[in-house]
Amino acid sequence: MRDYVIADNQDITKAGILFLLGGLKDVGNITEANNRAELIKELRTSPEAIVILDYTLFDFAGADELLILNERFPKISWILFSDELSEEFVKRVLYSSQSFSFVMKDNSKEEITSALQCAMRKERFICNHVSNMLIGKQTQAPIENILTNTEKIILKEIALGKTTKEIAAERNLSFHTINSHRKNIFRKLEVNNVHEATKYAMRAGIVDMAEYYI
Repeated sequence: MRDYVIADNQDITKAGILFLLGGLKDVGNITEANNRAELIKELRTSPEAIVILDYTLFDFAGADELLILNERFPKISWILFSDELSEEFVKRVLYSSQSFSFVMKDNSKEEITSALQCAMRKERFICNHVSNMLIGKQTQAPIENILTNTEKIILKEIALGKTTKEIAAERNLSFHTINSHRKNIFRKLEVNNVHEATKYAMRAGIVDMAEYYI
């Protein structure tokens, strides 16, 4: 049984992590930290905990400060859980210590749960998005084998800059339906934001440069 520290100042993220932890066995005490000072306090109290940290929301001066914390508390398992992490940062941390796992906030529930379970066993977890970043791999399978016709149409609308609300109104569908399609598209293409989805749509010929710059 291991304790968990949720180091994130977004309430919705904390609620989601608490929900997922509620479905796991052998979870010890769960505490929260909203800034670096609070995090250090929790590390002193639970020096063998699993820390779920959104590094981008905390007041770290750089990756070196995080690595220094890892040296001070060598039995901590870190799950770096963010919307976006730079390739430079990921490589700097990943190659410096085995204590760090990586998962993105828009990964599937299954991937996030796997990260939590691996940390419990003191195993490293690296999500598909980060793995692809590190090896410079982009999904190359033909898009017709990945997305449904409806998803391809919605991807084009997203790439042309339309919001979920606008797409829903134009297609006479609910916001929830379009949002579900959007999440499925991002998951299937292994992208994490509109910019990456747009680049994929251009490479696949779903939207061309002329349309994009109208």
